[in-house]
Amino acid sequence: MDLKLELVLIPVSDVNRAKSFYVEKAGFNLDVDTRPSEAFRVVQMTPPGSACSITIGTGITGAAPGSVRGTHLVVADIEAARAELLDGGVEVGEIRHLESGRWAPGPDPERRDYGSFADFSDPDGNSWVLQERGRSERGA
Repeated sequence: MDLKLELVLIPVSDVNRAKSFYVEKAGFNLDVDTRPSEAFRVVQMTPPGSACSITIGTGITGAAPGSVRGTHLVVADIEAARAELLDGGVEVGEIRHLESGRWAPGPDPERRDYGSFADFSDPDGNSWVLQERGRSERGA
């Protein structure tokens, strides 16, 4: 049996502001923006290269805006991904890795899979984590 995660609901307070953040700043692809009624709007966006999308909107979730924490975006090169987000206007924290059970600055020295992280948040405070995996597969 395959179980494929396809869609994650992200609660936001202002759909247009969040849509602008994810599409114009974070570089997500806009898949759908439909409003069948005043009480229901669906905006679906997909991070580049992802098989899973996010949806924001009106009438789609009772979760509080900003309540989603730590959704991971896996990237092959965390430095390049962070730079691209910064260039788009996203405030991204410094890259960090675990060393002897404590956070240390910079990417994992050996660039091991799942070893380097950087954080950012959308305008409502929903938080995202960049996590590096697959760098060695790229020959970097």
